[in-house]
Amino acid sequence: MLQNLLLDKVVLVSGGTQGVGAAVARAAAREGAAVAITGRRREPGEALVAELGSPALFVQADVGEVAAAQASVAAVIETYGRVDCLVNCAGLTTRGALLDTTPELFDAHIAVNLRAPFFLMQAAVADMIARKGPGTIVNVISSSELGGQPYLAPYVAAKAGLAGLTRNVAYAHRWDRIRINGLDIGWTETEGEDAVQRSFHGAGDDWRERAGRALPMGRLGQVDEIADFVVLLLSERSGVVTGSVIDWDQNVNGGLD
Repeated sequence: MLQNLLLDKVVLVSGGTQGVGAAVARAAAREGAAVAITGRRREPGEALVAELGSPALFVQADVGEVAAAQASVAAVIETYGRVDCLVNCAGLTTRGALLDTTPELFDAHIAVNLRAPFFLMQAAVADMIARKGPGTIVNVISSSELGGQPYLAPYVAAKAGLAGLTRNVAYAHRWDRIRINGLDIGWTETEGEDAVQRSFHGAGDDWRERAGRALPMGRLGQVDEIADFVVLLLSERSGVVTGSVIDWDQNVNGGLD
């Protein structure tokens, strides 16, 4: 078993108070990192920091606001002196199709799912360059960025933009020894997904089991599995890999029955 993959690294996880983000925070701390998390709600943020123990930091921030995103990076630098690794996990999955998406819903998706990662990367990369690197970034994207469901139109638009941005920034900063990769994750069991299934799709308590029966591996993806993969990408064990948007899913894109 690999251990201490992120020993003495400073890792910032946006949207780190629940779901994939919280799992990444736990995995990074387990691998020796000082972890900082952002989130809009103070109670779960402080509870997770208490669970992680020292060193850990919670920054209350709605990263959909540019100033808040920038300030969260500044707070980590003020506390730890640097940012070695950034994981963009904050996400909005509110449903909307082409014909019923309002400008406000579209803007909300762009703000959280695309603009926030852009300006978090801007601030983190500036710090990495000032220190002459190296650094690593992982953007949690979605397999839906390749097309997605009709009811995810603004989400798909933003996530497709993030996939392109991942490649662009990786190319722009490869000579700065900053590696930037993305994960196109598939259907994953999270607190947020549970809420969405119940509120938007009228799902009952058995929705996980019903979903699992329709998937090749018989179950939804799990956040701890994704977190371990993210930690590997953040670490030196992933070698020189940069600019990759990796399919993390049990369906095969392009495969047809």
